Amino acid sequence: MSEHVYKVVELVGSSTESIEDAIQGAITRASQTVRNLRWFEVLETRGQVADGKVQHYQVTLKVGFTMESA
Repeated sequence: MSEHVYKVVELVGSSTESIEDAIQGAITRASQTVRNLRWFEVLETRGQVADGKVQHYQVTLKVGFTMESA
């Protein structure tokens, strides 16, 4: 069984559509510059309310990726 070492970074994604869209946006953007993304964990969920309606979603994610061999 191979052993993995993971590096963990924290990201914040936002969306006017949904929490899921905020997560996907953060992951999609991170995958443009970080290789080997493997997992994520939602740490916080926040939002903005205006006129009694949700206007904006924001999520803080912990994202793990495997380190490449030397």
